[in-house]
Amino acid sequence: MEDIFGKALLDYLEGNDWKNIKTHSSVAGKDVMPLSYLFRAFEEMPLLEQKALELCKGSVLDIGCGAGPHSLWLQNHGFKVTALDSSKGAIDTCRSLGIEKTVHCGVLDYSGTTFDTLLLLMNGIGIVGRLALLVTYLEHFKKLLNPGGQVLMDSSNIIYMYEEDDDGGVWIPGDRDYYGEVEFTMEYKGQKSPSFYWLYLDFNTLENAAMAHGFTCDLVSQGEHYDYLARLTLKK
Repeated sequence: MEDIFGKALLDYLEGNDWKNIKTHSSVAGKDVMPLSYLFRAFEEMPLLEQKALELCKGSVLDIGCGAGPHSLWLQNHGFKVTALDSSKGAIDTCRSLGIEKTVHCGVLDYSGTTFDTLLLLMNGIGIVGRLALLVTYLEHFKKLLNPGGQVLMDSSNIIYMYEEDDDGGVWIPGDRDYYGEVEFTMEYKGQKSPSFYWLYLDFNTLENAAMAHGFTCDLVSQGEHYDYLARLTLKK
């Protein structure tokens, strides 16, 4: 499969004839992903991301690292951080920016090392895709955590994006199990990615799933637009 995302990151980093990534989603329709935002400095990050970075401890696995802005900040502040992404271009970008430890694979394929912090930002839990797979990821996270470790993740409750019925209910498409399962395609320089699902997870659903699978789940902070930062720790 063509690594559209990674190609865009490398074009931007190398100053090639880059374009912003176009996206199309089953909820919001057409949109644009500005490449400059993927390389943002700490001061340009949302407050939830800044808070998450400040809460990191010990060794950190930056899951879905993208261009590596979070990994780079952590590394520059003395953390032992590993940047992980399924996009080869993203990992090549991280290496070019000086991130010392990188892994090119999906998190479910990664094992053998444990961490004090698992970090999933920019709606990081989105990698789960479908709600039915959340349990698989939670169980895998257990295997990646050191004793006393934590998972820091952000997401959004996107129920507000759906139309209300006359009786106050919300109309949800019948082809998905949960309203936060959003189908995306990306386009870059005329090339389109295969469609994929990205999960937007409301906090109550996350909390219930986490508690059912051996975690405590704390709401650390809430943003201005239905977004939040959560911290998961294993029950003692």
